[in-house]
Amino acid sequence: MLQNYLPILIFLAIGVLFGVVFLIAGFVMSPHKPDAEKLSAYECGFEPFEDSRQVFDVRYYLVAILFILFDLEIAFLFPWATVLNELGWFGFNAMLVFLGILVIGFIYEWKKGALEWE
Repeated sequence: MLQNYLPILIFLAIGVLFGVVFLIAGFVMSPHKPDAEKLSAYECGFEPFEDSRQVFDVRYYLVAILFILFDLEIAFLFPWATVLNELGWFGFNAMLVFLGILVIGFIYEWKKGALEWE
């Protein structure tokens, strides 16, 4: 019984070994020459002028929720579209209900002003 798991354990051990070897090789072989330019902020292009724990505007979260909402919608639409012929009218009506609920949520966020930036 335990012999069935031996190839999996060997595969995992080799994977961990490769990961550790490459991680250590990166630390050993990389140049260590820090300067002011390398240590500066690079994501936004300017130095931070406030505390990093500042409160974000709620519209940021609303846009993130909209992104997740429509990303999931597309994730459900592709498999549905591939088997639409097999589902028939029941599958078509179920997807219309699903899309209708999403449209109601989109209209709600639109009315709340989530898509308008000042």
